[in-house]
Amino acid sequence: MPDIKQPNPWYVGVVSGMASYIDSAAIVSNGTALVIYQKTLGTTAAEIGVLSGVLTLCIALGAFFGGRLGDYYGRRKVFIITMVMVVIGTLLLAFSSSFSALLIGTIFVGLATGADLPVSLATISEAATDKNRGKIIGLSNLLWFAGICTTMAISALAGGWGKTGAQILYLHVGLVAGVLLILRWSLPESPMWLVAHKERQGGKATVRAQKNSYADLFRGKYLWPFIALCLFYMFTNLAANTGGQFGAYVAVNVVGISVEKNALWNLLVMPVGVLSGLLFMKMVDTKNRMPVFIIGACFFAGGFLMPVLLNFSPTSWFCCLLFTAVGSGMAFEGMMKVWSQESFPTMLRATGQGAIVGLARLTCGVLAFVTPVLLDAGPVILYSLLTTIVASGMFIGWLCFHGKPRNEFSSEAEIISPATYRPLPAAAQTTTPN
Repeated sequence: MPDIKQPNPWYVGVVSGMASYIDSAAIVSNGTALVIYQKTLGTTAAEIGVLSGVLTLCIALGAFFGGRLGDYYGRRKVFIITMVMVVIGTLLLAFSSSFSALLIGTIFVGLATGADLPVSLATISEAATDKNRGKIIGLSNLLWFAGICTTMAISALAGGWGKTGAQILYLHVGLVAGVLLILRWSLPESPMWLVAHKERQGGKATVRAQKNSYADLFRGKYLWPFIALCLFYMFTNLAANTGGQFGAYVAVNVVGISVEKNALWNLLVMPVGVLSGLLFMKMVDTKNRMPVFIIGACFFAGGFLMPVLLNFSPTSWFCCLLFTAVGSGMAFEGMMKVWSQESFPTMLRATGQGAIVGLARLTCGVLAFVTPVLLDAGPVILYSLLTTIVASGMFIGWLCFHGKPRNEFSSEAEIISPATYRPLPAAAQTTTPN
């Protein structure tokens, strides 16, 4: 490793893991602020639909390309640029009144948010050790919860302040991004990436130097975990995203409870999700990882089944919220992040993670268009379908990862077969990172 003084890995975990905070805060803030703008700026329903769709699409595209850029140009460059983009984007969203400016701001925030996640997670995993990598990656899930809770608190306080309330929501995201920009500036480049980049330039045939293209995700030992992770995260995220987008609609129009009661119940179960996430952090780096995952998978899939079994009663709805909160902490996004970091080598790590996240986000955007149709066909059909999808995703995850944990960190320095060795052109080999 290069002789570079590294900060505490937990510090790296917080500073980099705040990508998840920005992600959740930006999405929730945007949804609330656009409703406020509808009344204060005259933003039309069609424009809100376009802005919401563009945000989802740009997050997906940002994940696809940001992960690749992070592997190609380095982690540090990308996660600094993303914070600059978030600051610019939120300022446009907060202080502009034209649709075109709001659209540009949304594009900036979406692309930056999507790109930041895979690169930041790679930074975390490469700063950690085998003894604490899962724990520190799991911390990003708690920061994701924190982003939601903080944004909801701001919404409750300033939601009735008109345009000022919307500006506060956007500026909160921009302020956090500005602070992170300062903190991230002091973080050195990942030593693992520097070693892999140097070996790549020198034409060495190590795994970490030569496994670095999208095509490698579809070859050899990376194919099955890549496909499994895509399906696992796509299926589980479809259900979670549907519950988030249309849960209030189902609660009011099918279950028969008020918006206020549904919001209160969601707030009540959030601490349960946090406790579940803490349990995940405690167990993920031990031999109990898979048993915890299986328990969480049963809770997560069972949560979507409860309204079907108990006919969408208030009790069944509360059980749905409670069970999915438990399951999401133990067997959802945090597990995907850990598996993704362990399954791919340094120059392929952010690329793979970005492709997995991007594909899942795109699929969620497509499903959102047909979800109202499925609800019209009957909520039992929708939630039966969601239960089946979640159970299938969990089974695929178990099928791929129930054996000995994959750990590319331990095999990155291995020399690969000459048949798959791809040397750089001479001109590229003389290039050095800035």
